Amino acid sequence: MTTTLEPTHLSTDVLIIGAGGAGMYAAIEAAKAGSNVLLADRSLIGRSGATVMAMMTVAVALGSQGPDAPAHHLADTLASGRGLCDERLARMLCEDGPECILELDEWGAGWARENGAIKSAHAPGHDRPRCVYVDFLNTGPAVSKTLRKVLHRHDSVRRVGDMLIVDLIKSKGVVTGAVAIEISTGRPVTIAAKATIIATGGLTRLYRRSSASFNMSGDGYALAMRAGARLIDMEFVQFFPIGHLAPRLIGLDPIMWDPFRYKLGGRLLNGNMEEFTERYGSSEDGRYVITRDAATYAITKEVAAGRGTPSGGAYLSFMHLSAETLNEAFGPVIKKLMANGIDLTKMPIEVSPIAHYHMGGVAVDEQMGTGIPGLYAAGEAVGGANGANRLSGNAITEVLAFGRRAGRSAAASIQNTVDQPEFDPGDAQAALERVQHADPDTRGRSINTAAMIAELQATMSDYVGPFKTEAGLKTALESIADLEDRLGDVPPGQPGAFEPSRIDWFDLRTMLPVARVVTQAALARTESRGAHQREDHPGMLDEWRCNQFVEWEADSPTIVRGPTITTQETAA
Repeated sequence: MTTTLEPTHLSTDVLIIGAGGAGMYAAIEAAKAGSNVLLADRSLIGRSGATVMAMMTVAVALGSQGPDAPAHHLADTLASGRGLCDERLARMLCEDGPECILELDEWGAGWARENGAIKSAHAPGHDRPRCVYVDFLNTGPAVSKTLRKVLHRHDSVRRVGDMLIVDLIKSKGVVTGAVAIEISTGRPVTIAAKATIIATGGLTRLYRRSSASFNMSGDGYALAMRAGARLIDMEFVQFFPIGHLAPRLIGLDPIMWDPFRYKLGGRLLNGNMEEFTERYGSSEDGRYVITRDAATYAITKEVAAGRGTPSGGAYLSFMHLSAETLNEAFGPVIKKLMANGIDLTKMPIEVSPIAHYHMGGVAVDEQMGTGIPGLYAAGEAVGGANGANRLSGNAITEVLAFGRRAGRSAAASIQNTVDQPEFDPGDAQAALERVQHADPDTRGRSINTAAMIAELQATMSDYVGPFKTEAGLKTALESIADLEDRLGDVPPGQPGAFEPSRIDWFDLRTMLPVARVVTQAALARTESRGAHQREDHPGMLDEWRCNQFVEWEADSPTIVRGPTITTQETAA
């Protein structure tokens, strides 16, 4: 017996998809401007995504402890981006960042201070100390908590969790709302909105291991692409070389080891307890001097040579240091490590490269507009600002600056638009039918969507990871095509509460086209630049100092090579 759940209809001025840092800041700004806001997330409001898991620092040129200015921050951002930054966005990130940090300070974020001034740390890639933080590995959680607190002051913001947005709806060329699934009931939901902001974060779930939340599936990219918006720089996926692998670590960021290794000189060892980076041209001489890409390369090659650790990575050892030195450096983190059964004086931990961040995303203008009327983007969902490689600390800065700008722009567009088309239920019919589809066989089709996601993650990790080749990328495209064929056009089973096979089906419907464009863009770019490394095309080429765009045509993505960027043309 099949069942049909009738849809629930919601209406709002501004729909924000994703309730991490960017989504919450956008909601606050839109509400302050007088808009009613629906803040929707597939998980818990303010407790999912990447911001709440970001435990390190925020890059911002406050100049509170020494001379600094946004222009200096911009210069470092452009240098890290290897000539591919959209300077309009990079400049906005650097110039708006200080205002956002000071506003969060007024809201009680609790930035660390020294002699009364907000304290700044010196992170790799910066020409001076400019990265602010809260306390030991707590910056992201503190930012999220602060934004949640302020969000609750605005009665005009409706917060809805367990809401999976599956399609944007366009009427007369304008995005007028969305169709969603209420995960807790399986019921379809239609949402009418005068403006929509995509704030869904990145795509790290495409890989076996990542440093972000489980729900970073690239949802926003697929939604924007299908609505007609362009994507940019999809080939640039950043991997963190020493993500925690083993033993099990609960309650701490998997990329937490970086500052301690940098400060203390933690030793990278292979499965035979041998130092190995010098085999790949990067001797460390007992100090942490190897760059992230070189460390990723060395660990990857050592594992491939059969000299990996039991869990398939490398050892990171601090055993050469005294207990006093470790206690002084790690502070209260030592107790958390001991609670996880990790005694750094007696044992190494296992680390390996981990998907961390995505430089690509939705192409936007300075107002966070996508070029599609009624549609905006914010946070990591936006592409272009960081070029080929993100500067350390720019992630939360981007979340705050772009979220704030998107909220203001969306609210302003409502006030300035005349005769905007309204949500038309007829335009949502195809999406509704897909959500409501019920297989007459209650067991569903013979399709294991969870296994298919694992297969996709293995494909992306093995062939579209930190180091790529033409042969590997073509193999990945063949695997993705096979998965697309097996997925079909309709979900298996019947609508219902917490139906994992159906939710996985809708996730695959998002993940597969996003994986395809990442792979296609990586195959097209026949050079190595920033986070994109081709073993068969080493070195940067002047002819590739250009962006690649993704356009959605006839229900299929196409990669378009853009014009050469000259990032310094508008520099002050």
